Amino acid sequence: MLDQPRRRIRSLTLGAALLVAASLPLSAPAQGRPREAPLYNDAHIHLTNYVQEGTNITDFVRMMGNTVRRSVLFGIPLQQMWQFGNTGDFAPTYYLQTDAPLYYYSFVDAMIALAYLSLPPEQRARLDPMISGFNPADMYATDHVRRVLLAFPGVFSGIGEFTIHKEFVSSKIAGGPPTLGDSALHRLFDFAGEVGLVVVFHNDADVPFPKPGQDPYMIAQLRELFAAHPNTTIIWAHMGVGRIVQPVPGHLAMLETALASDRLGHVYFDISWIETAKYVTATPETVSATAALINRYPDRFLFGTDVVAPSSLNDMLAVYEAYAPLWAALTPEASRKVRLENYERLFDAAREKVRAWEKAHAGKP
Repeated sequence: MLDQPRRRIRSLTLGAALLVAASLPLSAPAQGRPREAPLYNDAHIHLTNYVQEGTNITDFVRMMGNTVRRSVLFGIPLQQMWQFGNTGDFAPTYYLQTDAPLYYYSFVDAMIALAYLSLPPEQRARLDPMISGFNPADMYATDHVRRVLLAFPGVFSGIGEFTIHKEFVSSKIAGGPPTLGDSALHRLFDFAGEVGLVVVFHNDADVPFPKPGQDPYMIAQLRELFAAHPNTTIIWAHMGVGRIVQPVPGHLAMLETALASDRLGHVYFDISWIETAKYVTATPETVSATAALINRYPDRFLFGTDVVAPSSLNDMLAVYEAYAPLWAALTPEASRKVRLENYERLFDAAREKVRAWEKAHAGKP
């Protein structure tokens, strides 16, 4: 029999651990310095990682304290396979640690729902869980989302974050990567619009290492996808940049074209992730240009940390503080909208619409 790895596997919810953990008293003070008013709402954060380990939900709410008013709850829909022939006794927890495939892990939605339901009502009110455990290249993905909504009424506000094209991830997905023109993706967006679900999805603006002068072909495909679903609230994660994928030439001009378009008023952009912050704050000029764009369209941007399985409030605050130059360059109104108000407007509307849809479809097959 093979020796087990030394690291202790922590699961977000196996057996009854969730319910037991949720019954523990909140005796420890919130981490970080006390605040009279919250700094932000988090529109992009993952409670679990690529092997479905994660932060205990009670600990997560405690971390939020008075610093984070509200937050989404993402899982990660992809499970990293531990292929013994590839890494031996080393158990990979991240997709860059092995060549083994990734596969869709649908149970993550039940994990997120059970974690949320283990909290008292006043803590649930601060959270917006999201459905993510589906294959967006599968025409049955919509059926999965429908089943989850009816199995856990009153829980979910949207779908995501899920991935279409992502550097080093898409190519590892068992069965092949999804595409922006896939009929399954269009069906999923249509259903989200019908129900009122917010859609948060990741799609790189370009390939990781483009040749000089090579057009970012995904931009045209994204524009067609967005325009085809005017009734769906769409949030494009990270404004299309990645760890390796850099802003495309004229990136801010491209965003402004979308922001100014009458056909794309339902499309929003999150500035989540420490990697995005590096591009935005790279120079005084990038800060100034980004702030000018957001100041012109303050209703269309949301802040998120994109931290995976945070262990402390400091994990989340590091991203917020990385944006300090941007916060200073925004008008007070724009800053408030990006950090707080846009989140509440979009997710409050989603809660109302989704609850109405659930009520209308309760008990139906």
